[in-house]
Amino acid sequence: MQNDELHAHIDGCRRGESKSQRWIFERYYRLMFGVCMRYLSDRDAVQDVVQEGFLKVFTNIEGYTFKGSFEGWVRRIMVNTSIDAIRRRKATGLVLGEEKSFDDVVDEAVEYEIDTDDETFTVKDVQSAMQELSPMYRAVFNLYVFDNMTHQEIATKLGVSVGTSKSNLAKARRNLRKILMSK
Repeated sequence: MQNDELHAHIDGCRRGESKSQRWIFERYYRLMFGVCMRYLSDRDAVQDVVQEGFLKVFTNIEGYTFKGSFEGWVRRIMVNTSIDAIRRRKATGLVLGEEKSFDDVVDEAVEYEIDTDDETFTVKDVQSAMQELSPMYRAVFNLYVFDNMTHQEIATKLGVSVGTSKSNLAKARRNLRKILMSK
């Protein structure tokens, strides 16, 4: 039933129906906001990226072929839009993510524990610590760890060398461990 409802709204978006666009936006906004927060820590920038991402979703919805999950298709658009924002800001010399807040992107009701040596950290601890990484370290870490991209793919996507991707991942891991251990 829910799958049929989703398909009906996708078809509605293809016809330009605002009711269907609103339904998809409301259904996926919070989840996609969390995805974009992995890459950018400034909530205003994340809201802009999510809005831009949904515009891309609705503009390119004809490209969704019902092969694979719709959520995965939307997620890929949001990740690419986040990376584009990082590239734009890098090109203009702006620094992303000076704020160190995470503001409840993860439901507090769902807490998982991650063991690192003798310490135990929740997912929220790790996500909060990730917000303290530099934008490029955070992007490389996310693309490698969460999106399972190779260093070659990351290098191509971010416009850096493979060596830079590897170096940024190693530094991101080291800094993340340091941040977590200091808390």
